[in-house]
Amino acid sequence: MKHLSPTLLIACAVIGASLILTYGIRSRNDFQNVVSVTGLGSKNFVSDLIVWKGTFSRKNMDLKEAYAALDRDREIIRNFMNKNGLRPNEIVFSSVQISRDYTETFDAQGNRTSSIFNGFNLTQNIEIESKSVNQVETISRIAVSELISNNIEFSSQEPDYFYTKLSDLKLEMIALATNDARLRAQNIVEHSGSKLGKLKSADMGVIQIVGENSTEDYSWGGSFNTKSKRKTASITVSLEFKID
Repeated sequence: MKHLSPTLLIACAVIGASLILTYGIRSRNDFQNVVSVTGLGSKNFVSDLIVWKGTFSRKNMDLKEAYAALDRDREIIRNFMNKNGLRPNEIVFSSVQISRDYTETFDAQGNRTSSIFNGFNLTQNIEIESKSVNQVETISRIAVSELISNNIEFSSQEPDYFYTKLSDLKLEMIALATNDARLRAQNIVEHSGSKLGKLKSADMGVIQIVGENSTEDYSWGGSFNTKSKRKTASITVSLEFKID
């Protein structure tokens, strides 16, 4: 391989430096000719769907008697729900879960010495899904006391709240966030004596749904509160514009 002359090496170095400098100036100018902004779209809304769950159980040494008692409880619960205005299609009972209950004893070394059968535990879940949010809230508050008065071991969970028009709400928030970002960009360039050009890129953040007026933290992957009936949804949109 032939050695390059010093003159040729210097020429190559000058050309290379010129290319790097030219590229650096062009990149700097490109950077200076854009403005990047982030807009926020936020909306308060009230949930229009409620999901409420409960559990009831029976225990008996005889499996048939335990099931018969659970069957009676289920009909009392169904009648209670219907009496309070819920429709049959809003009430779903799960399959019955059966387990055996034992009392076990152990010696000082931790070895089991005996296992005494105490009976069959039968458990069934009920789930209410309804758009009558206020009505189900009322039922969930009175259910335990009324059903216990009928000798039913009923355990109630805290209701979950959802919104069936979330897709429409998301589109509305994106429009709000985009408009907010554009206004921010216009304000920046006007104060610099320039003019806002074409949109170069847009990036949307994840939707955040938290309880209204709450102190809940936002999540990197998005928050989705289900325990508050009144919620606040928000989303961010990042835009990059050319500057003319």
